[in-house]
Amino acid sequence: MKLKFILKLGIALPVAFSALVSAVFAQDSLRDPTFLRARDAFRAGDRPKLERAAGELGNHELAPYVESWQLRMDIEQLDPAFIQDFLRRYDRSYVAEKLRADWLRLMAKRERWPDVEREYARLIAPEQDVSCYNQLARLKRDDKSVLDEILPLWRTLLEPSEPCVLALEALIWEKRVLADDVWIRVRRQVETNKLSWARQTLFYLPNSQSPDPRQLEQMLDRPPVYLARLPANWFTTRPGRELVLLAISRVARSEPAMAAEHLEKLQARLGAAERQWAWGQVAWQAAQRHLPQAMEWYALTGDTQLSDEVMEWKVRAALRARDWAMVHRTIERMPPALAALPEWTYWLGRAHKAGGQLEVANQLFARIAGQTHFYGNLADEELGRSVPVQPRPRPLTPEELNGAIQNPGLRRALAFFRLEARTEGVKEWAWTLRGMSDRELLAAAELARRQGIYDRAINTADKTQSEHDFSLRFLAPYSEQVRPAARNQALDDAWVYGLMRQESRFVTSAKSSVGASGLMQLMPKTAEWVAKKIGLKNFQPGRVNDTETNVLLGTSYMRMVMDNLDNHPVLASAAYNAGPGRARKWRAEVPLEGAIYAETIPFSETRDYVKKVMSNAVYYSTQFNNRPDSLKARLGVVGARNGGEPPKIEDLP
Repeated sequence: MKLKFILKLGIALPVAFSALVSAVFAQDSLRDPTFLRARDAFRAGDRPKLERAAGELGNHELAPYVESWQLRMDIEQLDPAFIQDFLRRYDRSYVAEKLRADWLRLMAKRERWPDVEREYARLIAPEQDVSCYNQLARLKRDDKSVLDEILPLWRTLLEPSEPCVLALEALIWEKRVLADDVWIRVRRQVETNKLSWARQTLFYLPNSQSPDPRQLEQMLDRPPVYLARLPANWFTTRPGRELVLLAISRVARSEPAMAAEHLEKLQARLGAAERQWAWGQVAWQAAQRHLPQAMEWYALTGDTQLSDEVMEWKVRAALRARDWAMVHRTIERMPPALAALPEWTYWLGRAHKAGGQLEVANQLFARIAGQTHFYGNLADEELGRSVPVQPRPRPLTPEELNGAIQNPGLRRALAFFRLEARTEGVKEWAWTLRGMSDRELLAAAELARRQGIYDRAINTADKTQSEHDFSLRFLAPYSEQVRPAARNQALDDAWVYGLMRQESRFVTSAKSSVGASGLMQLMPKTAEWVAKKIGLKNFQPGRVNDTETNVLLGTSYMRMVMDNLDNHPVLASAAYNAGPGRARKWRAEVPLEGAIYAETIPFSETRDYVKKVMSNAVYYSTQFNNRPDSLKARLGVVGARNGGEPPKIEDLP
């Protein structure tokens, strides 16, 4: 092939690579309009138009998708041999996996259960509903061992698809779950605010044990009213007590103190385990609001088994209270899989260290040290190591790069990206990475970088296990716009890049579900407000995705947020994601270690965001300055709440 020949001649790869890739795909792109016509025809259900487009498409990279659409349009009447032929030709590809799953769903609809099991065995990563169809197929041949696989789903699969509902109901018919289990599931669904599903679960109770429908609806819709008008004998039946517990949980979501008042009045009529669960609900919501009573209410939960989220917030409340003994006890009582997560491994190590058990603490830190995330960085520093400058891997060879270029799945993904079909491109790309070696991943990441698909380059480089390229993991594109803008605002460019990496992965066209746009994910009102503040003339909303404008507005806003929040990057990062008012509100009455402030942010999205931004900044700093950096120094100490004083810039969005 021409590409292989050129690579063997030894042409300088940095100069030639992008041009060669473009040459490979140039012929393909000429038929892109034909592919788009085929896609539109499939979506419209226009078979003749789809057939015409398919006939004109030739060997376009995305021809397998068009062929699969042709099969899907006739799947109800099609000879199975056509399906099987397609699955053989594109074995282990993403498009074959999706077609096989749909074929399996059709077989289940027709109750061809042996075919369901056969096709399921050939799937690589079955979706949950497909797994449930396979479980139903096994039940049809009286394989009762499958019930042991379904049982854990009773507590975890709270919004099941139709086949999973049927699989879960098998547990009822086989008496593997009883009334106690039904109430446990209902509590969990109410706890996670899945009220319609809780209603459905209650149908599994015998009539004699079911709550009164009117009382149930009042409890779900108006829990404070329900608690204020309890029937005199509410505590004499299991349904009566359970409705009270659920009402307490519902009230606590908005008013933990009010829920606590109700519970104090009613708890004498509850059993010990019931009372402890209810206090867990109250304490959990109080902890997320940083109420000082949270630890007192957690103490009333006794030894009852709390859900994962409730236990995690017990640790967070203890961290804010500096109660290291409680941090230690709570993490030790977590389920092993939860306790083994990096965050709880780190904080358990800190608890041991606070108790003077340095050897045990260091053993825990060593478990996660070296891992490239927030807690791995902190664990390294606990062991006396700063985050180092990372060495570059061996250069990629021409053969390795050629392997990436010739990979059919990566080529299909690149075709989707070329057509601005990012969702499809991301799915195809992610699927194709399965099972790749580190060197193959690095070659794929380099291919994405050279094509300007920076988010896939980062995502792909992040997956290597032993050989890493941190220049790919922490790409720094658009430096001509970003670094001068950071200097103009007296901002640390490593922090600016750390935030941008988390915001958009450098996708200039990125748009969030709430309308934020561009590299720095600016909300329309924020962009307009900042443009006015800095005197940007002739600003129009359509300019927000322009790289230079987006970076100018974003860095200007970062500077304003920093000025408004003690010039502290942890507070400013939280503010950039959730708003300055919230970032200020989340401070404590006393100074907080920056890592504890980050750990106890109530919004899970913002909590994860701040940790990643700050860890990103460390790696960018080591790259830019070629010397080790300290995450702990960056996190510093977050100052105490300032007595409720108004913000310095009152209209900061």
